[in-house]
Amino acid sequence: MTNIIAWLVLGLIAGALAKLFYPGTQGGGILSTIILGILGAVVGGYLGQVLLGSGSAAAASVGALSLGSILFAVLGAMLLIFLWGLLTRRAV
Repeated sequence: MTNIIAWLVLGLIAGALAKLFYPGTQGGGILSTIILGILGAVVGGYLGQVLLGSGSAAAASVGALSLGSILFAVLGAMLLIFLWGLLTRRAV
């Protein structure tokens, strides 16, 4: 049960920070922010672990709450926002 709560808290923090730092408007409510943050933690944790071999990145992928895991989760969430923008961009 505590793992689920940790994932939700990490997701909320990471998703909110990613939306704050990423330029433009992303829309969505609190649920989409949490989901974005959780997926960002998984993506950021995986990429950080593969590319850097970082323990903080591994902590992000399992939902641990630390400064390093939040950083990797935010970076992963910002990457997802960027990719989502590319996928949903309208041709003019």
